[in-house]
Amino acid sequence: MNNSKPNKDTLYRRYSEYLREKYGEKVYKLPINLPVTCPNRDGISGCGGCTFCGDEGAGFENLSNLIPVPEQIRKNKEYISKKYKARKFIAYFQNFSNTYMPFDTFKMVMEQAARENIVQLAISTRPDCIREEYLQFLSELKIKYNIDIAVELGLQTVNYHSLRKINRGHTLAEFIDAVLRIKKYGFETCAHLILNLPWDTRMDVIESAKILSALSVDQVKLHSLYIVENTVMGEQFKNREFEMISVEEYKKRVIDFLEYLSPYIVIQRLIGRAPEENTLFVNWNTSWWKIRDEIEEEMRANHYYQGRLCNYLNGSAVRHFFD
Repeated sequence: MNNSKPNKDTLYRRYSEYLREKYGEKVYKLPINLPVTCPNRDGISGCGGCTFCGDEGAGFENLSNLIPVPEQIRKNKEYISKKYKARKFIAYFQNFSNTYMPFDTFKMVMEQAARENIVQLAISTRPDCIREEYLQFLSELKIKYNIDIAVELGLQTVNYHSLRKINRGHTLAEFIDAVLRIKKYGFETCAHLILNLPWDTRMDVIESAKILSALSVDQVKLHSLYIVENTVMGEQFKNREFEMISVEEYKKRVIDFLEYLSPYIVIQRLIGRAPEENTLFVNWNTSWWKIRDEIEEEMRANHYYQGRLCNYLNGSAVRHFFD
């Protein structure tokens, strides 16, 4: 983990800057869409999927999953290279659970992605889809192609009561197990969190920061909840079974999270984007970048920064004996 720490001037460890430090230049993600699903949809871990998840999952801007992996990489690389003059790329397996497939299929698609100018494979999946055989193969692939490996885990919240309410199909324990297994192989870990689930409080947000810090997770990606038509949560929203927090409260939660988070953890983003079609609620009808900018402005104005309140690790109760 890189040891550069944020302060009141840098605010937080930005993903783009981290990649530039690591690879010597700007690096771009190439989204790859596989014809996969989740164990929470097919009955292995549950049925129906998460209550907030639509039919497209998270990859609403991806190419069709019917296009072979090498062709998806070629098309995305061609577009991004031309637009941004990019030379280094991350092959990003984004949608649904990208380790939830037969082992031989997994090996084939990962090999197909390890191509020229690909410096990293980033694999998004669920905590209950991490298994030693898959990690061992990725370790061999890392050596064979001199390529980095990052595994992104959808946690969403550390509140296991909320996990049950959203029909997540796993608890906090599976996330902890997955992180510990991934870190044995020296891969980077990234946790996805939704900071405004209706049943979570700011204390849940702070506890999320503490748990990720204690586990030495490498990166985190923050989302705000968006409500999709024709989902369980969409029906709950229309029936007024819960209320969404305000955008001001969301901004406070992001700042709380950052202040309690280890200063060494990289922040991929503070708020996500979402499709406008068939969406009942997204980002308080405000541009994501405007909310991000307002969070940063508030942090600067109040001298807040990532890790400012990260003082709870390494036996904090006996620290005074060593001061």
